[in-house]
Amino acid sequence: MLKDLSLQIVMKRILLIFGVIFSLWQMQGLLSGCAQISYPTGGVRDSLPPKLKSANPPSGTTNFKGKNIVLNFDEYIQLQDLQQNLLVAPTPKNNPYIDYKLRAVTIKLRDSLEPNTTYIINLGNSIRDINENNAINNYTYIFSTGPTIDSLNFSGTVQLAETGRADTTLMVYLYKNLSDSAIVTQRPKYISRLDGAGNFNFTNLSGGMYKVYALKDGDGSKTYNAKTELFAFSDSVVTVNEKTKPVNLFAYAEQKDLPVIRSSSEKLLKYTTVFQGKQDLLNPLVIEFNKPLKNLDPQKISITDTLLTVYKDAVVTLDSTKRKIFINKAWQENTDYKLIILKDVATDTNGISLLRSDTIRFKSKSENEYGNLKLNFPKNIDLKKNPVLQFVVNNEVVFSSPLTALVWNNKLFKPGDYEFRILYDDNKNGKWDPGNYQKKIQPEKVVSYPARLNVKADWENDIDIKL
Repeated sequence: MLKDLSLQIVMKRILLIFGVIFSLWQMQGLLSGCAQISYPTGGVRDSLPPKLKSANPPSGTTNFKGKNIVLNFDEYIQLQDLQQNLLVAPTPKNNPYIDYKLRAVTIKLRDSLEPNTTYIINLGNSIRDINENNAINNYTYIFSTGPTIDSLNFSGTVQLAETGRADTTLMVYLYKNLSDSAIVTQRPKYISRLDGAGNFNFTNLSGGMYKVYALKDGDGSKTYNAKTELFAFSDSVVTVNEKTKPVNLFAYAEQKDLPVIRSSSEKLLKYTTVFQGKQDLLNPLVIEFNKPLKNLDPQKISITDTLLTVYKDAVVTLDSTKRKIFINKAWQENTDYKLIILKDVATDTNGISLLRSDTIRFKSKSENEYGNLKLNFPKNIDLKKNPVLQFVVNNEVVFSSPLTALVWNNKLFKPGDYEFRILYDDNKNGKWDPGNYQKKIQPEKVVSYPARLNVKADWENDIDIKL
């Protein structure tokens, strides 16, 4: 009996030892498994792009006669957004076929090559490594079908004439065909992108005479075929040689895209008023309808005082969309008004009128809710070029005024944060005018001031403008 008890105790201890060993083994497995699927927390992230180990044939090859080019890199690579990055010069009828596998990029040329011509294949930032997506910046492969590589450069800038800013979606085109119609009927010989500041640079050009344009190509045809496309042209032919100076181009759209006006599905005719708390002393009162108006009787809209005495200086007009009514008046500060709208003031295109007449009470702003804005200009501004000051909010010119002296002052200026521009108004009509390529008229130029103007209410805002 005692012997059996001792045996049982020994067996329990053996089982306990095996249980502890098994638990430790399981825990070690879990830990090792976690170690296998986790990533190291230390170490430096790979931030280097792939490096080219070899090219067959090498970039810079002359008397090129082949069809295939193979680029070998030091790590596994991929191609991203190739069609958006690829530029080939001279512009081919068919872009080369480009593919990648493991560490190699293969380029297969599909067009016949011109004799004695330098070719550039720019892959942009499309070549990237697999692991960290690091891109080779602006990778370019060059070869020549003749005995030499052309080496001339031509550069410049493109600005939007209406704003003075850059638009990197435009492309710059070079033509050896000097006919005015070439930009309309033919694809360009050479194409260059713009950087973030609006600069372009053509490299490895042959000497000679070129025409230069900039275009935001809406339909992908690489031709200027719509007056709504952003477009720029140089006044003269550019002669490319060792002394060629940079060219500045000013892009414009001869016609604006017309806004799409959606028809309302509502059956009732309704309107809203825009007071923004109080009526602005400087702008008209605006009434906006949900549908275009067919008939409007201005006599059935009136502005009165609190005793219903009608102000006869209020002028009612309807805008081109036939949805907005503007009431212009010399508003008195800090004054109570009433807007009376009779129900038969207007009908929509279906003959529907308002359900009822309305009387809306509102108040005008006080003068201390505006800022006194004074701008001091340097002597180098040319007043003979008819400068017009433009104050811009959300890309819309909200106020403009001609500049006739070196000091400009407005005692009632609406507070806010403004982008500031100067328009050189060639035809003195007070607004920006686009160019016309057929008539060889350049657009009017706008200079964009780099700093924003912050106008504070009830404050002497005295600002020195440095151009």
